[in-house]
Amino acid sequence: MQQEIESIQKIYNLLIEFFMNYSFQILGAIIILILGFFIGKKLSLAVEKLCNKNSLDVTLTKFIVNIVKFSIIIGAVIIAVGKLGITLTPFIAGIGAASLGAGLALQGTLSNYGAGLSIIVTRPFIVGNTITVQDVSGIVEEIKLGHTILLTEDGEKITVPNKYIIGEVIVNSYEYRVVEATIGVSYDSDMQKAICLILKVFDDFEEYISNSAKPQVGIKEFADSSVNIEYRYWAKTDSYFEIQYKINLAIFESLKSNNIQIPYPIRDIYVHNK
Repeated sequence: MQQEIESIQKIYNLLIEFFMNYSFQILGAIIILILGFFIGKKLSLAVEKLCNKNSLDVTLTKFIVNIVKFSIIIGAVIIAVGKLGITLTPFIAGIGAASLGAGLALQGTLSNYGAGLSIIVTRPFIVGNTITVQDVSGIVEEIKLGHTILLTEDGEKITVPNKYIIGEVIVNSYEYRVVEATIGVSYDSDMQKAICLILKVFDDFEEYISNSAKPQVGIKEFADSSVNIEYRYWAKTDSYFEIQYKINLAIFESLKSNNIQIPYPIRDIYVHNK
C-alpha cells in the first residue's frame, strides 16, 4: 500500500513539475491554435466575398477559399508545435518518406487529384456547362479534385474521374446542345414552302431554344424517293429530348396540314418474260 502511495506521489510531482515548466508554452500554443482557426475562418470568408463580388467561378472560388483557410491553420499548427519546443524536422522527413510510398500505391487516385487541379486552374468548363467526354454528356453539377459530377435530363448523376477528362477531347456546348434531324419530302412539293413551314415551327419554341444561334434549315441531299431537308437548332440541355420530340411532331403536323407530302420509299419492278 505504501509503495502505491509513493508511486502516485511521484506521478503527481511529475505532473506538477511539467505544468510549472510548460504551462505558459501550452497556454501559448492553445491561444495560437484558436487564433489560427479564427483568422483562417474570417479571412476565408472575406476571400469568398471578394471572389463572389468579381463573379469568379464557383469551383475556383471554393478552391481558393480552402487553400487560404488551410494554409493559415497549418501555419498556426506549426507555430504552436514549435512553441512547445517540439522539432518538426524529423516528422517532415518521415512524412516525405511515407508520402513517396503512398504516392506509388495511390497513383490512380493522385492522378485524379492532379487532373482536378488542372481543371480548376485552366477551367475548360465550369458548373452549369454542358459537356461531352468519354461518350457521356450532361450538365456539370459539381467539380471536385477527384471527380466531376454530370447531371442528365433524366436526373441521373454521372461521376467521371478527372483523369479521364484531362487529355481527352471535351465538347463544351455551355447551356445548350445541338439537335440535327432530317425529314424527306416529295420531289413534287414546293421546297421553299416546306423550308418556311419548318422555320415557322421554331417560332413557337423560342423559350426552349437558343436565341443567339438561329435554327438552320436547308436541303441536305437528293435521295431516291425524297428530297431530304435537314434542320439544326440548339436546345436546352435540361430538356433536350423533350424539346426534340415536340419539335419533330410539330414539323410533321405542319407539313401534313399544308399538303407537303412525306413519301414512302417506292421501287418500280419490271418483270422480263423470255
